[in-house]
Amino acid sequence: MGRVVNTNDPGKRRNALMRDAAELLRHLLLQAAITDEAKDMLAQLVYTLREVDEGIEESAKAWEKRDYWMKAEEFRARWMWAGSAADELAQLIRREDWATLPTFLVKLMPKFSDITITKFTREAALWLGAYRRLMAETARDKTP
Repeated sequence: MGRVVNTNDPGKRRNALMRDAAELLRHLLLQAAITDEAKDMLAQLVYTLREVDEGIEESAKAWEKRDYWMKAEEFRARWMWAGSAADELAQLIRREDWATLPTFLVKLMPKFSDITITKFTREAALWLGAYRRLMAETARDKTP
């Protein structure tokens, strides 16, 4: 029997998620106002950044298994922004602080500067209902 190769490693998932986030940002920049669709896209961006953040530890542990401790710590430090950006964006959405949103998105753009988007490949089904899901998550957090 041949060896089993996992083609869905953390790096590939992270690259796909970063592509998703870059497309969401591009779509958001094309929005003239905060519509229901824009709210869904913003909420999906929160979920995407959370997934990126969750995969970082898995990658770092792979480095640590090979005794590359410094490389693992550098990797964690390089990607620390993802979790904090997700949290900050979630708070902006919950407060409906739409005036601060453009500044936040501009601050986020450099993280995706190496991703070139010539054609949108993600469909609206990716983000449909994400805002409602995020707000329901918030409501659950507030119940005693």
